Parts: sequence; structure tokens; C-alpha cells
Amino acid sequence: MPSERMERRLSAILAADVAGYSRLMGLDEEGTLAQLKAIRRALVDPKIAEHRGRLVKTTGDGMLVEFVSVVDAVRCAVKIQRAMIERNADVENDNRIEFRIGVHQGDIIADDDDIHGDGVNVAARLEELSEPGAICISGRVHEDVHGKLEIRAFDAGEQQLKNIARPVRIYHILLDANDTEGAASPAALGLPDKPSIAVLPFQNMSSDAEQEYFADGMVEDIITALSRMRWLFVIARNSSFIYKGRSIDIRQVGRDLGVRYVLEGSVRKSGTRVRITGQLIDASSGAHLWADRFDGDVGDIFELQDRITASVVSAIAPKLEQAEIERAKRKPTGNLSAYDYYLRGLANFYQGTRKAIDEAIRLFSEVIALDPEFSSAYGMTAWCYIMRNNNGWMIDTSQEIGKMRWLAREAARWGKDDPLALCAGGIVLVQVVGDLSAGMDLIDRALVLDPNLAAAWHVSGWGRIHGGDPETAIEHLTRAIRLSPLDPLLYGMQNGVAAAHFLAGRYDEAASWARKALREQPNYLPAMRFAAASLALAGRLDEAQVAIARMCGIDPALRVSGLKGLVPFRRPADIARYADGLRKAGLQE
Repeated sequence: MPSERMERRLSAILAADVAGYSRLMGLDEEGTLAQLKAIRRALVDPKIAEHRGRLVKTTGDGMLVEFVSVVDAVRCAVKIQRAMIERNADVENDNRIEFRIGVHQGDIIADDDDIHGDGVNVAARLEELSEPGAICISGRVHEDVHGKLEIRAFDAGEQQLKNIARPVRIYHILLDANDTEGAASPAALGLPDKPSIAVLPFQNMSSDAEQEYFADGMVEDIITALSRMRWLFVIARNSSFIYKGRSIDIRQVGRDLGVRYVLEGSVRKSGTRVRITGQLIDASSGAHLWADRFDGDVGDIFELQDRITASVVSAIAPKLEQAEIERAKRKPTGNLSAYDYYLRGLANFYQGTRKAIDEAIRLFSEVIALDPEFSSAYGMTAWCYIMRNNNGWMIDTSQEIGKMRWLAREAARWGKDDPLALCAGGIVLVQVVGDLSAGMDLIDRALVLDPNLAAAWHVSGWGRIHGGDPETAIEHLTRAIRLSPLDPLLYGMQNGVAAAHFLAGRYDEAASWARKALREQPNYLPAMRFAAASLALAGRLDEAQVAIARMCGIDPALRVSGLKGLVPFRRPADIARYADGLRKAGLQE
């Protein structure tokens, strides 16, 4: 019989637990319990009371709290996490207690003093997805607190939560001790010590939606040309394109990307005629520094691009010598048909799905057939095959590896001054062919040619991992992240940092970075492998086993014996350590 006090109501639910609780208890049971009780008594309970919450129950390391107001629930979560960051500033990492918090608003069933239902279950699942010291909220919570709290939450998209029938949109709120009271925005990126610019996607004003790729290609070329200026800090195309199709505040873009200048514009193409407009804006003030319009024939499109680039550079640095402007000009090919295929290939490559990568390979092959000297096409095709290898999509391994070797050679042959071709060919030589010296020579040459190319710093980091130099790898990978902080391939950079920390024996850091990669790309198998191995070697076996179960659900055929070709290490001891971590996590032989 249901209780007479059972009722349904709409509530905001906060679920929290202690990250790595089993590990902490294994180190010091009595000390951990005493510390947790003291934190609850002195910090958590007063914050809950202050925000009119009701502590429903505690479960060892966890707690469940009900709020009438969703604003109060999120504000309470922010204040608890901020206070914990301040408290942990002087605490050793091994002894640090960190909460993971999830907040959801939904219908619940109140039964005497306990609560049940989907609203509670979703909050508990969000807490499991939260990073230590952070907060994970549902889309419903984000919508309800928008404009009421000074928070910035990062959209992680819809995700299927365990035992929840419908997908739930989730947002991650990250905190640091310097956040203002009640605010959850990450520290703004500081401006670099040289002029910095982001080129936003140009709006396609053509009636033909199929020409969308043409407008994107215009921006791609402008970014490439500007990136060749060593004195200029240029945000990578992948990060600036996160704003495609969105109504934006230029000042906010400047804060998000850490740049002073933003270029935006439009492309209108009709028949063989094209009109390009552009305007340069000071993101700090919103002031328009330059605007112009260019009309021409499609046959002169590269000349138009050169004129736009020259005008932008002149607006940023009036004293720049004309020779510097000339070096910014780059024509990838004189064959416009090949270039169209190349732009379409890029559009598919950045989608990153198996189907899109296969289509990108087909389109890049068309480019090579039309223009056998188009070096970037060789490099991008090679990169597509790397993605096939890393995700376990290869069908005929021997044949595809042979294809990669050929592509790497051709990229280096035709791309002596093409940094994208060089870095893509270089990582194939390092990762697939096993020629570390030759591969790193190509990658280093790419960095000299274009020190603002995030892709080159990205593959350089992985090359250093293969070479056994984790500290340089972390330096190069974090440089790639800074150049392209919103990159669709960010998960690969983050997983590289995880691999470097693993190589250095810092397993907790490795697990944390692998989990960051999985927030960006939840089904990314390489990050799952590093997360599982790192957690196991850090002594966090319960978490490692969860990671292995999830990984095997996606790739049931994976075994320890099948890791050949999937390990980015060269030394037998490092490979053995990686395999041992996965073995301890529960991966079968």
C-alpha cells in the first residue's frame, strides 16, 4: 500500500558524491570519514540551509538534496564547489576530497521523507557525468536559470543516460576559485602577446544551398593566408566555425576565443559572378575598423581572396611591409574543379563519422585525379586513413597501410611548402610506417612554415609521445588547444595529453584528460582505452571496470592481444604497462 504521505510534485534535485571515494578509503578509512563529516558539518549543510534546500538522505559518500527553486539549487551547487576549491588549495592531491554534482528539475514522488522517480534518477546520472570539482546540469535546468544566474555552461549535446528512456541534453559548468559569487564562468582567455584574430564563417547569401561549401572555402583560404604571418596569432578554422549559423555577440566571441579582432563577412555567388563583403571588428569595443566589398568573376576567385587578405592585414598593422602581405597569399591550385572537390572533402572530414570520412576519401581522390600536384589533398586523405585506423574502421589493414605510405610520400613530394600536407604525411610516417625521424622532420618543417597551424602542433604532440618525450608532447598539444580551443578535433588533442601523462606515469591526470576527451566525443575508443588503463593503474578499479564495460559495449571484439597498432608508444616497457592497465581494468586477453 502506498504511504498516506505519498505525493507528486515538481522539484529541483541536487545529487552529489565524492570522486574517487573507494581510493580515498583504501588510503585512510578513518581519516577520510572524519574529513568528509567535517566538510558536511562546516560547509555543505550550511550552504544547503542558506539556499532553502532539504537534505533528503546521505549514502556513504553521496547525498541527495531537494529544492523548491531550481535557481537556489544551482546557486547552492556553485557555492559548494567554489568553497571546496578554496579549501583544497593547500591539500595534497592524494588526500583531496572533491565532489561531483548533478542538478535536474523534474517530477518526483515524495514518500514520507524520501523521494523517487525520473527527476531523481536523471540528477544521479548527471552527477556520474560530472568532472570532480564541477557541476553537470540538464537542459531543463539550463533553460530555467538562463538570465537569472551569471553562469556559462558548455553544451555537451543530447546523451542517452543509463536507464533513462529519453535522451537528455546536458551542460557542464566548470569552476575555479576566482569565480565571482554565484558565477560559474571559466576564466576568460588572455590576449596573446601579438595581434590576434578569429575569422568567422562567411554567410552564404546565394539562393543555392549547395554553395554553402563555397562560402566556407573562402574563409578557409583567408585563415590559411593569415596563419602564415608569424607575427599574427590566428584562431584555427575549426574553432571559429563553431559559430556557424548562430546569432553572435562579437564581444563574446572575442572573450571565448581570446582574440582582439574578429573578421566576418558574406559571399553572394550568382552564375559565374561572386560578391564578397568583409568587415574587421575590434572585439573589445565592438568598433568597426575596416569594411570593403569585392566583385569579380569566379575565374578570378583567388585574386579576390588575395585582395581581402591584404586589406585585413593592412587594417591590423598599417606599417607592415608589402613583402609580408605578399607572403600571405597562397593559391592551393589553379584548377577550380579540383578545389571544389577539396572543399567538399574538408566539409565531410570535419564531420568525423565513418560515413563522412569514407566520402571525404572519395572526394580527395577526385582532387588528386584532377590535379596530381595538389599536396594538401594527399595529406588530408592520409589523415582520413589515420582516423579509420584509430577508430577501428579499417577493413583491409595491409592494403590501407600501404595506401597511407604512398600518400605520405606524395604529400612530402608535392608539399615542400604546404604545412598541412607535411604534418599529415609526417604523422603517417611516425604512427603507421614507424619512421620517427623522417616523420618528425616533416612535422617540424610544417611548424616552421606555419607556427599558427593547430593541426601541426597537434600531430607534433603525438609524434613526441611516440618518441618517448611526454613533457614536450604536453607543451605542443596544449599549444594546439590554445590555438583552436573550440576545435571539432579537440578530443584528439585532449586524448594526446592523456597519453602523455600516462607515459609519464601520472595516471590520475591521464584519466582526467581522457574523460575530457570523452565529454567531447563520448564514443571515442582511444580515449576510452586510456581512461580504463589509467584508472586501473591509479588504483581506481571500480571506475576502470565501468570504463571497460562501456568500451566493450562499443567494440566487443577488442582484446589485450589485439592492441598492436593501437598503442602510441615505442618502448616495450610502456606498451606492457598500457596492456597491464587494461588487463587490470578487466579487458580479456
